[in-house]
Amino acid sequence: MAAAPQTVTTQPRRHLALVEPDSRAGFGALRAELHARCADEDLAELWADMLTNERKAVLASAQMTPGDALRGIDEMSRTERDAIRAAIGRMSRYAQRLGERLKSESPTLELAANARRAIGAGDTQAALHWLGLIERGAQ
Repeated sequence: MAAAPQTVTTQPRRHLALVEPDSRAGFGALRAELHARCADEDLAELWADMLTNERKAVLASAQMTPGDALRGIDEMSRTERDAIRAAIGRMSRYAQRLGERLKSESPTLELAANARRAIGAGDTQAALHWLGLIERGAQ
């Protein structure tokens, strides 16, 4: 029995990550971003921009070996890339919480309150002391 003839298309296939203008409120751009993320292109770009010591810190958080800092993302397995992405997320959230805490608990605010109390009590020498600490901290 003879095989049925197959038709061959000569049109080039579009890559899904190509962004085409559309009237769907940026859906095409979002789809392209998601495809790039699934391909770890965003992680590869971030990894390439990191210094070796920064990579080692991320790898320590990902419980990987420091020697992996010299490898490219494309050389790593899916599990390793997922561990790195999770470590970067954890470190980013920690840095954000720390920044928020420092903004709300600024030591300068406490020193300024001490300086105000000293001025209110008429103790110019103590007020100058507190203001000096604030100035040294700002440098």
